Amino acid sequence: MSKNIRTVLAMLVLASMVLTACAPAAATTVAPAAPTTASGIGAKTKVCLVTDVGGINDKSFNATAWKGVTDAQAAYGIQDQYLQSKQQTDYAKNIQAYMDAKCDLIVTVGYLLGDATEAAAKANPTQKFTIVDNAYDPPISNIWALTFSTDQAAFLGGYLAAGMTKTGKIGVFGGLQIPTVTIYEDGFVAGAQYYNKVHNTTVQVLGWDPIKKTGLFAGGFNDQTQGKTLASSLLQEGADIIMPVAGAVGLGAAAAIQANGNGAMVIGVDTDWTVSASDYTSITLTSVMKNMDVAVEDTIKSVIDGKFQGGTYVGTLVNNGVGLAPFHDFDSKVPETLKTELTQLKSDIISGKVSVVPVAQ
Repeated sequence: MSKNIRTVLAMLVLASMVLTACAPAAATTVAPAAPTTASGIGAKTKVCLVTDVGGINDKSFNATAWKGVTDAQAAYGIQDQYLQSKQQTDYAKNIQAYMDAKCDLIVTVGYLLGDATEAAAKANPTQKFTIVDNAYDPPISNIWALTFSTDQAAFLGGYLAAGMTKTGKIGVFGGLQIPTVTIYEDGFVAGAQYYNKVHNTTVQVLGWDPIKKTGLFAGGFNDQTQGKTLASSLLQEGADIIMPVAGAVGLGAAAAIQANGNGAMVIGVDTDWTVSASDYTSITLTSVMKNMDVAVEDTIKSVIDGKFQGGTYVGTLVNNGVGLAPFHDFDSKVPETLKTELTQLKSDIISGKVSVVPVAQ
């Protein structure tokens, strides 16, 4: 190789190195910035969510709470992030990580995070928290507690199920025997009881006795195989409509019901399962919703507006904090008379004419 050629090549290599050094680093793919509030405060607000062990992709409880955060991001341009708790010992650690990160609002998801959230809030009185599905008595000044009267909506679900069953048996099971689960089950049973009273029928609810406080529980909110097992057991006992109150475990129940292929149906919980778990639209009669996403987004807006304060929110039929999802594919199969009864029943629950508390049989 001639000296001139070597000189040219050396110059080309040097130029390449200079250009590489001066070029911008490869961009990380990020979502486009969402619109901020007129004052621009939303863009400076960091909202951090700590999941329960069910995880962000449970298509139910945690996913609905996270949707409230992402909806706020879209609406107000907040900064959002989450940490997923793999086990209960992660709760305090994840909360501390977000205090260290100086998050403006820490959202904790679930009754089981109640103690860790309380401890962190009391030790850090200037840190703002909101917790889904837990409240404190007395209220804690820097925690906005989001609670839901899901027994009201579940009462409607139980009444509907009792009116739609062909076998005269409907079923329910939970993830853990904790108040935020059993409140669904109590309402479901009470709704079926009220249907029996009105129509002089004898629909039986399997899986939960609200008086003895005994029933079927998966032991957690993750194991979909356990959901399949419990749903299969209820199907074998004759239930043709099942409501699993168990987060991601409920997806296993839906899979078992779908595989059964005998016309059985599932009632989703927390959010509209025809949207969040669309694979099971063909068997989803309705869903008993608690609109956590709306409550979380409203809380975030209060932080942006400088109006955040501690206390307790209760989602009810009155304020649309809870309710039944549309019937979707089953709309034409639900008798008009039953739809009319459900509309009237909602009004009667709101007025206090009808109690959603189950009774001894």
